[in-house]
Amino acid sequence: MEAIVQPGEVRVQRALISVSDKTGVVEFARGLAALGIELISTGGTATALREAGLEVRGITDFTGFPEIMDGRVKTLHPKLYAGLLALRDNEQHLATAAEQEIEFVDLVCVNLYPFEATARRRGAADHEVIENIDIGGPTMIRAAAKNFAFSAVVVNPASYDAVLQELTDAQGKLSLGTRESLAAEAFSYTARYDSAISRWFVEKQADDFAPLMMTAYEKVTDLSYGENPHQRAAYYADSGARMHVLSMVRQLGGKELSFNNVLDLNSARLLMEEFELPACVIIKHNTPCGVAVGGSVVEAYHAAFACDPLSAFGGVIAVNKPVDKQFAEALLKQFCEVILAPHFTEEALELLATKPNMRILEDGERRRQNIAERDYKRVMGGLLVQDRDMGLEDRTEMQVVTARKPSEAEWGEMLFAWKVCKHVRSNAIVLSNDLASVGIGAGQMSRVDSVRLAIEKAGIAGSALHGAAMASDAFFPFPDGPQLGIDAGITAIIQPGGSKRDHEVVEAADAAGISMVFTHRRHFKH
Repeated sequence: MEAIVQPGEVRVQRALISVSDKTGVVEFARGLAALGIELISTGGTATALREAGLEVRGITDFTGFPEIMDGRVKTLHPKLYAGLLALRDNEQHLATAAEQEIEFVDLVCVNLYPFEATARRRGAADHEVIENIDIGGPTMIRAAAKNFAFSAVVVNPASYDAVLQELTDAQGKLSLGTRESLAAEAFSYTARYDSAISRWFVEKQADDFAPLMMTAYEKVTDLSYGENPHQRAAYYADSGARMHVLSMVRQLGGKELSFNNVLDLNSARLLMEEFELPACVIIKHNTPCGVAVGGSVVEAYHAAFACDPLSAFGGVIAVNKPVDKQFAEALLKQFCEVILAPHFTEEALELLATKPNMRILEDGERRRQNIAERDYKRVMGGLLVQDRDMGLEDRTEMQVVTARKPSEAEWGEMLFAWKVCKHVRSNAIVLSNDLASVGIGAGQMSRVDSVRLAIEKAGIAGSALHGAAMASDAFFPFPDGPQLGIDAGITAIIQPGGSKRDHEVVEAADAAGISMVFTHRRHFKH
């Protein structure tokens, strides 16, 4: 019977290695062997280690039971799990281990079948995804992690060097603190794995909301601070998402991103997806303050900036075409927190580098959002979950409700304003002219106040509203809001309709000789 030991005193003498991701595993195993640690391995991992010239004991020899059923059953054996779970300060456990000829396993190096990668792959068949559900791997990881007082578990290749260094420095020992830290990482790893499997099965079912929702988030980066400087913050990405707000984004210059920067970037990217033509979006406090399309992004930028120059100060700017020298020169004339673009020319980068605080982000993401993804909003102690408000109504689904029909130019103006309005905080009013926002009223408790604010913004910017369009994210409950727009020069209004007083609103439009369109769908954004 082995001598009783206390937690923290265990010397690593035997390691089991079984990995799907073989990055760095040969070097790790070679380092373990150099310390005199016996290597046990399975399947393809054992083959890879032997081909590298390492002496490896097969799992069959260790358990006395063959790998069967195409490798589905190879580690699920009491000799292994007794060797992982035995409490080495418990006399009865030690006596049982001696009686059953149990050999202790001191370190487990395991990572799992690539379920997430397989499930995300376009065209992957169900049976292929299911075959990538690992059973033995999570069980080994959890067993070693539970018994961290006497064993160690390594699930991340990035940990190999640090683990080897500590083993070398401590003559084959890992501290209890290290083992506990590795155990925490291991349980997070298996929890993420299980949540991915659960979500895959749930998403295969009907469109119902599951009674239990599981997901995992992985830290992407620490942020400079939260909504306020006294708050710490970090950004986490949904581990199962096809893309996220910072996916494929490279920072080419400027300070660290802040919490508010990421919020504004999210709004900018969502709005930018609405446009194919060269477009510019300026976001301030998580709401658009200027949006335009044009013959070039420089033209679009100037038009977007002109909507509300005061609010645009210190905003987040996003464009969907490359930034060149001409655009960079224009940017240098104002204070900008963040500029996001698909590419920057070398000349543009040289100019923008003179603004060391400006965060320069190159957006290499070409994937689109998954339309099946749900939208989440945190509330106290819980989560609101809803379908995403994806897409916009087609013109053919809309209804002209006034005697005067819109001209083609007015249709284009209304549809542009409608795209922008969807992304403005409710109650939302967007005034547009020449395919650029000229006044935006957002976040007001009264819709008529949003109209007043939008008109006021247009006046401050010196924008002429004659012939402009107005978009409202929800119906007008009274004619007063449209009448304010009509008096300011609006000639076309787009809104969902659905008010008890729709007839009064339409009568006001007809009396003024303007056009009005009902979309029959609202787009609140609280």
